[in-house]
Amino acid sequence: MHLAYVALGANLGDRESTLRESIRRLGDTDGVEIVRVSNLYETDPVGFTDQPAFLNMAVSLRTSLPPAELLRRLLQVENELGRVRTIRWGPRTVDLDLLLYEGVVLDTQELTLPHPRMQERAFVLVPLQDVWLPESGLFPCEELVTDEARRKEGILLWKLWETEL
Repeated sequence: MHLAYVALGANLGDRESTLRESIRRLGDTDGVEIVRVSNLYETDPVGFTDQPAFLNMAVSLRTSLPPAELLRRLLQVENELGRVRTIRWGPRTVDLDLLLYEGVVLDTQELTLPHPRMQERAFVLVPLQDVWLPESGLFPCEELVTDEARRKEGILLWKLWETEL
């Protein structure tokens, strides 16, 4: 089993329910075990800003799926939950991004690991800190998640995760 980290975000519909359903579907996938789930954070949109606020979170998981297959499962869950891609960085029912996969560095047309913009985004890094496992080593971007970065990106704790896995 390999350790992987996934970022989740939603800003259309019942955001929290959609994120919870995403995690449930991932956890029901053969070869995927959810290990930790972050708290939920409400964040200002980045890029295309004329849209509702997002809820963002992250999960750590163990998987026997290779990286590209795990990515395809993430995209399948997005599609099942109504994701429509119209505007880059635009509104969405759900967004699932594979951030890291146990030491894999990859740059293909389908997948880049680590996620190429992860270090620029407090809305990814803050939830990622919640689920980071000690066996992963030191948190790779800890110095980037400053109070100033949180304020600049408008990230606020929205709700503590209440469900045990």
